Amino acid sequence: MTRAMHRVLVVEDDSAMRKVLRMLFEAEDFRVICAETCELGVRQAKFHRPDICIVDLGLPDRDGLTFIRELRSWSATPVVVLTACSDEAQRLDAFAAGADDYVAKPFSCPELVARVRAILRRATVREPNAPTLKLGTTSIDLARRVTHGRDGTEKHLTPIEHRILECLLRRAGGVVPHTEMLREVWGPHQSDMRPLRVYITSLRRKLETDPVRPRHILTAPGIGYRLESGA
Repeated sequence: MTRAMHRVLVVEDDSAMRKVLRMLFEAEDFRVICAETCELGVRQAKFHRPDICIVDLGLPDRDGLTFIRELRSWSATPVVVLTACSDEAQRLDAFAAGADDYVAKPFSCPELVARVRAILRRATVREPNAPTLKLGTTSIDLARRVTHGRDGTEKHLTPIEHRILECLLRRAGGVVPHTEMLREVWGPHQSDMRPLRVYITSLRRKLETDPVRPRHILTAPGIGYRLESGA
């Protein structure tokens, strides 16, 4: 995919900020689609099918978390939250809703572009010979990144959730340390464990028959996590 083919959806109510982001990403050969409300953002996402979304949390009709949750109900498109709020609880809520990254305003334009490109690279990487993973009644095609439950319905996993599964699968049956998972999924500078815990909880909720008593995505207390596949 060439740079010009990347589509970024900007969901931001501030017109000046929308203009800045449009100019920034068009200069980097992105196609930019803008929306100033949550409702319009969801409609634009369904119509244009962007490669990545940049979302402000403070929208006039509903907050940005609502946009992320609605998007996640049918799409695994990567989401970067861009907001002036630096509240830790809100950051964790954004990750829990399905965000892939969180950038605080004011921000560095080159860093934002670099983060977006890094997420797009990770989201488009495919392993041509990647296996199908069976977790009980759930089947996960890791090459196509398609997940089906017992009744055949498709489940939507985010790019980060797929990377976590791939990381665990490479060491299936063995414990993958927290530090190794953080490095592989988020990069060498990530040391905060909380987003990892949030995504593990989300994966268990989507893939385990009983998320409270998981049989496949298991915790090694104080060390990391391990994957037990099969029935």
